[in-house]
Amino acid sequence: MKKTRRCACCGREFTAYSGVQKYCSVGCADEAKKERKKRHEDFLRAAEPVVGLRQQEYLTFSRAAILMGCSRQYVYKLVNQGKLKASRISSRMAIIRRADIESMLEGNPYNKVVFGNRPKPTNSSRKLRKQEAETASNEPMTYISGEEIIANYKVKPSWLYTSAKRNQIPICRIGGRNYYSKSHVEECLGLTADIASITDWLTKEQAFDEFGMSATAVHAYAYRHRIPTKREFGIVYYSRTHLAELRQTDMLADDRYCTVDEVSESYGLSKANIHHITKVHGIEKRKVGVKNLLLRADVERAMAERAAKGL
Repeated sequence: MKKTRRCACCGREFTAYSGVQKYCSVGCADEAKKERKKRHEDFLRAAEPVVGLRQQEYLTFSRAAILMGCSRQYVYKLVNQGKLKASRISSRMAIIRRADIESMLEGNPYNKVVFGNRPKPTNSSRKLRKQEAETASNEPMTYISGEEIIANYKVKPSWLYTSAKRNQIPICRIGGRNYYSKSHVEECLGLTADIASITDWLTKEQAFDEFGMSATAVHAYAYRHRIPTKREFGIVYYSRTHLAELRQTDMLADDRYCTVDEVSESYGLSKANIHHITKVHGIEKRKVGVKNLLLRADVERAMAERAAKGL
């Protein structure tokens, strides 16, 4: 019995003479066959590197990221945090053993984290919490509701929920409402300092004029370094003393240090060469804002050593 069907390749209607006919013509059948073959080749091409990585004992950071299914930056983060071991074999080459990746995964089993609850504690974490409890004061914690935190501290609900989970803020639930530890919330907001004793404040515009920081950079910097802030009539103010202490802008006028541009003009070197010389000769470096300051005595010593070698 003849049936009208739609071609699986071009989408046109045709009359099928058998129950298994999917294509309207031989050309469409050949095109579908080529497409299936191409998808199979693409799959093999994508799976071949992963299969090869499983046979390698030593991996670069990029290959380790492919094997773990994460980004290369996250592999660097694991190494910096000490969760994953890595070995540096040269100034530009570092490797990771596949056995170290497997041991890291075996030592960190998955624990489901529910909002408001802490992960299942281990023996080491129990001992640490016990020591912290012994050294902490016996004063009871003061709890405040989420609505009061949003109204008093002018924060968003999403920030409250995310910060409470990330910083493990103690939570108690009463009558269907969440109450948070006031001291922990103020610590996350950078309000642990005595606000009344601070007299010198800056707005975002003044911080940009003095330190060259954009509004987003000032906000992130204050959150990361717990800089005291206050809000008055919808305007956020930042402590100028704490910003200046962290940014160290007074070092720009210090004659003991010189900028990379000054070294480049004095010795006729490119910034890439100066960066290499700083690493090789161990020149003391300080970062102030977006500028790198080099100790002038170390720079003169390094240039004298290069001149002695005829460089």
